Amino acid sequence: MREEEPSPAEIQALFAPTLVAWQRSHGRNALPWQNTRDPYRVWLSEIMLQQTQVGTVLGYYQRFLASFPSVRELAAAPLDEVLTLWAGLGYYSRARNLHRCAQAVCEMHGGEFPRSAELLQTLPGIGRSTAAAVASFCFGERVAILDGNVKRVLSRLLAFDGDLASAAQEKLLWQRAGELLPASADMPSYTQGLMDLGASLCSVRTPQCLLCPVSELCLARAQGEPQRLPIKTRKLKRSRRENWWLWLEHEGRIWLEQRPATGVWAGLWTLPLFDDEAALQRQLDGLAGLGASAEVLPVIQHALTHLDWVLHPRRAEVAGPAPELSGGVWVARERLASYALPAPLKRLLD
Repeated sequence: MREEEPSPAEIQALFAPTLVAWQRSHGRNALPWQNTRDPYRVWLSEIMLQQTQVGTVLGYYQRFLASFPSVRELAAAPLDEVLTLWAGLGYYSRARNLHRCAQAVCEMHGGEFPRSAELLQTLPGIGRSTAAAVASFCFGERVAILDGNVKRVLSRLLAFDGDLASAAQEKLLWQRAGELLPASADMPSYTQGLMDLGASLCSVRTPQCLLCPVSELCLARAQGEPQRLPIKTRKLKRSRRENWWLWLEHEGRIWLEQRPATGVWAGLWTLPLFDDEAALQRQLDGLAGLGASAEVLPVIQHALTHLDWVLHPRRAEVAGPAPELSGGVWVARERLASYALPAPLKRLLD
């Protein structure tokens, strides 16, 4: 380990070529969305990988491509079909924006993705970092990315201790990221190298500095506290919600209702939700003549990014003729796979 801190000039000169060489020999090079310049496949992977681990994304990515091999086929698909394939991946606004973006690419750009990060950002659901990733990987544009992993890598490399809860400080880090870019020919390997380093060695709590290819250039390591960075003081405020779920079943069919177009689980199909047990019981009382009685099922604790959701399922078998209900559909068990169900509901019904 060197005794003196690397100079800004050394970091500027050595970081990109060192990272590129490491990525080509030690980085991830065999993922299904790599080794392609197809912006549709790269864009799809980038959206799926937002706040989701690679291992989780792999199966979804392959199924999506099997159903929608091109942006035109995705744009033409019904939203319900898109949501059904997305079910269980979480952050469902991504799926809705994915569909809207595909339609915009077809309607505004003739089915071809724009070739610059600046134009890609005008499409629904594509932010600055995602646009830069697609432009870098597919078109070799010399443009910086700055997702969560990359913020961590660069904050440590540069000992950048500005509070990233501040828009001004984040803008400054964007500027510093741009200053480190290599020649455009190396952009795909450089961009992937940043992602790989942040996803592996430069972890949040236990960075593996001894194995890091750029440790000799890292100012945070030289200062002895890499895990302190990055700094972001604003914490996400979590809320708590409690609801009661009514699982009504009649002759092998389950009553499902579609959630509104906005809010949690927007557009997904789910069991009727009630704000309290009394409201659920009133619904059951109306079915009492049909033999409905509620079985109490184990409580479900469902954690979302901003919300701790407590769900109390109650199950009731309905005898006799199917009751006339409104606002939903009876779905046979063998057809449940055709409906976009949230992950905790799929687990409950299974």
